[in-house]
Amino acid sequence: MSETSKKSYVLFDRNTKAFVYGYQTNAIQRMLDFDFICNRPEPSISAIINPSRAGIHKAFWGTKEILLPMYKSIPLAAKAYPEGDVMVNFASHRSAFDTTMEALAEDSIRIVAVIAEGVPERQSRIMSLTARKQGKMVIGPATVGGMTAGAFRIGNTAGTIENIIASKLYRPGCVGFVSKSGGMLNEAFNIISRNSDGIYEGVAIGGDRYPGSTMLDHILRYEENPAIKMIACLGELGGEDEYRIITALKDGRIKKPLVAWVTGTCSPVLPASVQFGHAGAKADTQKETAQAKNDAFREAGAFVPQSFDGYGDTVRRVYDMLLSQGKVAPLVEPEVPKIPADYSKALASGDIRKPTTFICTISDDSGEEVLYAGKRLSSVLEEKMGIGGVIGLLWFKKELPEYAVGFIELVLQIVADHGPAVSGAHNAIVASCAGKDLISSLCSGLLTIGPRFGGAIDDAAREFKHARETNMTPEQFVKEMKRKGINIPGIGHKIKSVKNPDKRVQLLISYAKSNFPSTELLDYALQVEELTTAKKGNLILNVDGCIGILFLDLMKSCGVFSQAEIDEVVRLGYLNGLFALGRSIGLIGHILDQKRLGSRLYRHPADDIAYMMPSKDEIRCKRAA
Repeated sequence: MSETSKKSYVLFDRNTKAFVYGYQTNAIQRMLDFDFICNRPEPSISAIINPSRAGIHKAFWGTKEILLPMYKSIPLAAKAYPEGDVMVNFASHRSAFDTTMEALAEDSIRIVAVIAEGVPERQSRIMSLTARKQGKMVIGPATVGGMTAGAFRIGNTAGTIENIIASKLYRPGCVGFVSKSGGMLNEAFNIISRNSDGIYEGVAIGGDRYPGSTMLDHILRYEENPAIKMIACLGELGGEDEYRIITALKDGRIKKPLVAWVTGTCSPVLPASVQFGHAGAKADTQKETAQAKNDAFREAGAFVPQSFDGYGDTVRRVYDMLLSQGKVAPLVEPEVPKIPADYSKALASGDIRKPTTFICTISDDSGEEVLYAGKRLSSVLEEKMGIGGVIGLLWFKKELPEYAVGFIELVLQIVADHGPAVSGAHNAIVASCAGKDLISSLCSGLLTIGPRFGGAIDDAAREFKHARETNMTPEQFVKEMKRKGINIPGIGHKIKSVKNPDKRVQLLISYAKSNFPSTELLDYALQVEELTTAKKGNLILNVDGCIGILFLDLMKSCGVFSQAEIDEVVRLGYLNGLFALGRSIGLIGHILDQKRLGSRLYRHPADDIAYMMPSKDEIRCKRAA
């Protein structure tokens, strides 16, 4: 947060960061477009809060595409982005109260703009009172929002980007403006920009009877702000909020020139007690009429036109007075960046930006040289990173230590082949003998990879990780898996046993013990193996389990992975990819071997099939049934 934004009279500055509650893609893009034409160094949106889905949202920053994080709850977003101190709340009137109160409970969030209409009055008063007690602010409900020119925009404030540019809101002027009406806010911005150097800050407090903040709240802030030289407001008939401003004028709390107008002067020619568009726009007494309020403003010393048509002329008169007094100086207009039109609107004119279909964060071939996780391929080759290093870049987006690269390459070599009898090789061979091409035959073999063949790496990693992190003893882990009726993934082999050990597992363990900083999970797994082999000799730690467990030890001890990244690797099933990649080498070998041999269509020998037909009696019983 900047020094300016720490001052109580400023709502927003060029460093303000916000959360957008609700997946309002148009409003999100409009905020970003405003940021861009203001030449903000960074987008004003820290994150989106979308209760139905977490992840990312792709949006435009000028002509480039950027990713905005998306969280499912306010606390998660606030914890991840403590610099976000504003929440633009697009929740419906049914949930606006709960979400606003939840946001106010976060220490880091100081302003909530509630867009929804129809929030019950009692809830509006509770929100306002809570915010005031905490030294925070609620704008709305039933508001279009507000903005600081050249700095920050709430949602759809000020309308289209064309209106924003026409109203010169891409840079600050000297006028502080406040109204109840969001529609009149947009109109007033345009009027003020044509008759002065423009808006510094403008807020629509909302048309409900009990808004979270009042017009006087904002006018008193404008009075304190030295960058604001004059104040403008638009009130409306109904209520007595304007009289609080009039009182402040009379007692000297407002010293800057104030241009005021209260809409609804046509009400005398209409039937009694006519209510205008807002809940609060209804005059029940003479004092609440627009005429009475306008007269009171004049008597208190405000600059009040004879009609709304003269509002701009009055703004011009006050601004010219400040110019002549030397209190403001003419501005030099900055160059405004151009926002490209969206695809559907620009197709005919040729001024097009097209959203991409895919997101890729691991490689980029759009330049002169392909990049692996941002690293030039030539650098990968010069540094002799090897296939293990390339996997580190493309799978994990990290440069792994040398011993980690060596471990990956050891795994690939160890799992490359295990003979023609295993299911993957068998399927690949049968497909090749049937005349299928290399890719089809390879896919046939790869499709057999699963929990019973080569796909237990992730399962073993997940189960042993969970057991260790929940502080289960090896004995408790074995009993818990037995209670669930689940075989322990990574334990057991059809052929290998304690007396006939798996050489591949021994090689992996030996490498890890010699190179890894720590083998905590492996040590735990070996304790589990002691228990399982005591029951049956072939319940050994197998190659799948050993790979998964050692990879977790590697990630935890090498210092380049966070705990969240480790959890994600297990959750997304990275580790089975090691087996699929390595075994593809052997499967391709078997496929090519059969093609070289000219093998014919495979038919399984009849003497290897047990034919067990139902008896005639069984058939009759079934038919009768």
